[in-house]
Amino acid sequence: MKKNFLYTALFALMLASCSEQEFIEQPSTPAGGTEVQFPTDVTSGELLIKFDPAMTEILDQALKVATRSGGAMTRSGIPSTDEVLAILGAYQFERIFPVDAKNEERTRSAGLHLWYRVKFNENTDLKEAASRLGKLGEISKVQGNSRIKRAYKTEGYRSYINESALRQKAATRAVSARSSFSDPGLSYQWHYNNTGENEFDNQNDLGNGSEAGCDVGCTEAWQKCKGDPSIIVAVLDEGVMNTHPDLVGNIWINEGEELYADDDADGNGYKDDKYGYNFVSNTGVISWMETSDTGHGTHVAGTIAAMNNNGEGVCGIAGGDGSKNSGVKIMSCQVFAGEAGVTLDAEARAIKYAADNGAVILQCSWGYNSSLANLIEGYTPGPGSEEEWEKLYPLEKDALDYFINNAGSPNGVIDGGLAIFASGNEYAGMAAFPAAYSKCIAVSAVAADFTPASYTNYGVEATVSAPGGDTEYYNPVGKEDPEAWAEGIYSGSILSTWIQNGTATYGFMDGTSMACPHVSGVAALGLSYAVKQRRHFKATEFIELLKNSAKPLDGWYTGGKVKTYYRNHLSAGASPTKVELSKYVGKMGTGLVNAGSLLNSIEGSGSDMVVPNVYVAESTTSTLNLAYYFVNGETLTYTCTSSDPATAAVSVSNTLMTVSGIKTGTARITVKVSNGSEQSIAVTVRKKANDNGWM
Repeated sequence: MKKNFLYTALFALMLASCSEQEFIEQPSTPAGGTEVQFPTDVTSGELLIKFDPAMTEILDQALKVATRSGGAMTRSGIPSTDEVLAILGAYQFERIFPVDAKNEERTRSAGLHLWYRVKFNENTDLKEAASRLGKLGEISKVQGNSRIKRAYKTEGYRSYINESALRQKAATRAVSARSSFSDPGLSYQWHYNNTGENEFDNQNDLGNGSEAGCDVGCTEAWQKCKGDPSIIVAVLDEGVMNTHPDLVGNIWINEGEELYADDDADGNGYKDDKYGYNFVSNTGVISWMETSDTGHGTHVAGTIAAMNNNGEGVCGIAGGDGSKNSGVKIMSCQVFAGEAGVTLDAEARAIKYAADNGAVILQCSWGYNSSLANLIEGYTPGPGSEEEWEKLYPLEKDALDYFINNAGSPNGVIDGGLAIFASGNEYAGMAAFPAAYSKCIAVSAVAADFTPASYTNYGVEATVSAPGGDTEYYNPVGKEDPEAWAEGIYSGSILSTWIQNGTATYGFMDGTSMACPHVSGVAALGLSYAVKQRRHFKATEFIELLKNSAKPLDGWYTGGKVKTYYRNHLSAGASPTKVELSKYVGKMGTGLVNAGSLLNSIEGSGSDMVVPNVYVAESTTSTLNLAYYFVNGETLTYTCTSSDPATAAVSVSNTLMTVSGIKTGTARITVKVSNGSEQSIAVTVRKKANDNGWM
């Protein structure tokens, strides 16, 4: 307390006697600190620092000064810190997370308001700078600002097919009689319903084929639910093509925002974010036409939520049934564009943006290399433990924790968020970070016969597995699927929405990048069914359901079984690679994710939905749709009474309950339902309330 008072007094004196760029020099006070560890590819001239909570008031005052002047921040307002910054040649100092009035309270509760980015002159020694800053008592964390890594190669081979060709090929195949969807590509999406009879069976001299049931159980699940638009999945990837005809109806729209308006209409700190946000260019314009764009984000999005039963293209796991207001929504949080990828501070903003704007699932088909990645094969090993990862990337961990703890709602279908990551494609016996973080869901990949995909990372860190395709397993030596797939070789890859030279199309890809959205799609479908059943889950509870409902895999890996494939199969002289499957036992998560079993397990699990308490200002109203909280709520009738109508009045129109604030105070509202149930909620009335209901 004394320390905080001293700093506040010094800051007030500084403001009274100095201009914005002039600061009183005070001797720094080293506090011991620890050596700062940098990633190998740290960005020159930048550091990310986190202050002690005791510095909050001073930092806030400095931010206000800069905001009033209309200029950029150059200093913190903390004399000892600013002395070091001046010596080190710092010229820019800015808060990493923009102020968002609706979410500022929980931002501060999580300590994210204490993170700042500092830019230095080019000749600044970052290790020396980090060492000097890390010794200051008012700074708790210092890290380098490197760039996040794709879990796939931009130069990888593609196999495209347009809508017309897809329709022609699909005419020769039958779709399961239990599916009523009209999408022609569904017959080639073995990963949703695998009959064990596929065109890629026995293509090479190894005789590798598929197994019936090696899929994510969509056929069974779709009998109960197809997807609900209240469930939002944030895709952190290349930009999602929001005009793709098979995605356009399932794209999240930030109502009130408009592209190119240069306005932050909703006050969330981001201008023009109508369909999400491009964190690479720091604009609201999602892009997908950079020279090196692969269409990866659009492919991932299609697996989750391509529009079902629209008579074209492919199906998404939670893509709805073609009716209005069905199918989950895709929010594009763009972190890659062409060869570019965001730095860690922008990645953290993207993660927080997703939580603050309604996403409950974070779909991340990217990550660092595993610590067991092979240097000889061109992989630079990444962090080997959670402790090492947290030391290298503390901001990333803080942002993920924010999403995991704050996404969803205590009164919604899920309290907390699901962060789902690809485990990596380095043939390594450990999942890569952030997937390997114990609070994330790490996804390994299987081929179409339950065997681990030849490339997949695996290990005790894996949570579940999903189909990822396996070209090395199914294709003949020296041959690849043609770029334009119309005839000939067809690998056991994953079919989804895609982009070719900026044009909407379809195509095949392999990787844990493809397995990951299967888990995101299944989770989204499960949450959609929970909406229908009016069930509420803690995020940790839902993860356990996801894990426990998976199809066991270990039985496929015992008894001395061996997987044989052609590693580097494009080389004509490639020799067969043999892998003993016993090494995967217990290391592919709890099994193959299963939508049908998940939906079955949701019935009767979790807790009943509860109508939330209401916060309202005097002379204003707050409206709730009661149907959201009761099974078949749209068909029920409701009667609501207030314990004190002079404080808070209540009325009901169909399923909508409107609470009016009359005078400051509290009251209780009793909700009686025609099905015989009853709930009581608290109403708090104050003089004023901000947009999120808090005073």
